[in-house]
Amino acid sequence: MKHLTLPLTPEAIASLRAGDEVLLTGWLYTGRDAAHKRLAACLSAGEPTPFPLEGETIYYVGPAPARPGQVIGPAGPTSSYRMDPYTPALLEHGLKCMIGKGRRSPEVAESIVKNHAVYLLTIGGTAALTAQSIYKKEPVCYDDLGTEAVCRLYVQDFYAIVGIDCHGGAIV
Repeated sequence: MKHLTLPLTPEAIASLRAGDEVLLTGWLYTGRDAAHKRLAACLSAGEPTPFPLEGETIYYVGPAPARPGQVIGPAGPTSSYRMDPYTPALLEHGLKCMIGKGRRSPEVAESIVKNHAVYLLTIGGTAALTAQSIYKKEPVCYDDLGTEAVCRLYVQDFYAIVGIDCHGGAIV
């Protein structure tokens, strides 16, 4: 088990191999397909994104509303293939880590290697358990998307498995 601090350094990314188990601590962003479509449109228009992509991590999640006294509601991963049309452009602009569930397209796998990034898997069906690793939640942008708005989360010991590494190794 590797303990990693977010944002990931180039050295940390290089040390990872497909199948490695990791525990992440630090800040990451949330985003699903509607947010990715907007981010890609910003990049396509030559406009800045509402948050920096360089070196960052995006967790593919649209968490359920939090109950009173909780930071966040159940926060399980979204199927990653839904972000595939937008992912290469985000990687080209500095995104370094994505967390979700399931397979990625060959184009995304190639872009991960080309851009020295990493794709992490987390376990679907454990949304309430995953939420226990989230300690802070801050809104960032696209509030009109409701629970799919982009937020910044502080996670501690967030469990994931390396699905695709920067060397081309893959378990998905």
